Amino acid sequence: MSDEEVLAFLDDEKTVICATNGRDGLPHLMPLWYVVRDGELWSWTYAKSQKVHNLERDSRATVQVEAGTEYQELRGVMFKCDVEVIRDTERVAQLGLEIFARYTGAGDVPSLDDSVRGMVLGQARKRVALHFVERERATWDHRKLAAGVY
Repeated sequence: MSDEEVLAFLDDEKTVICATNGRDGLPHLMPLWYVVRDGELWSWTYAKSQKVHNLERDSRATVQVEAGTEYQELRGVMFKCDVEVIRDTERVAQLGLEIFARYTGAGDVPSLDDSVRGMVLGQARKRVALHFVERERATWDHRKLAAGVY
């Protein structure tokens, strides 16, 4: 996929699978909601989660967004990343508001319902922001195979 196709794909999809390195050496995979800022994935999670503990030991992660059920429909993007864990409550809260604006259909932060805004701001103290800084990427779009685009 081109950069433009990747951004459109990420805009259409809703869940990223985040793989961190577990303390036993095995991958730890978990789903996350996300937003894209300046072409980079951002997410938030509970500060006490296993993935955060893993990232504190090893800041590398692989994240993947995929779609399709039939082989000829499969498409996705995988990023190998360095992950910045951000604990500043104001920055975490702003990211949470962006995430909920996206997932509630509000469209933008000012349009969020006050009850959602209050819930997000209340959770921000317990959460961290995750900034996935891309090192490498792989993409696939099997819909192009039948069309001979590859």
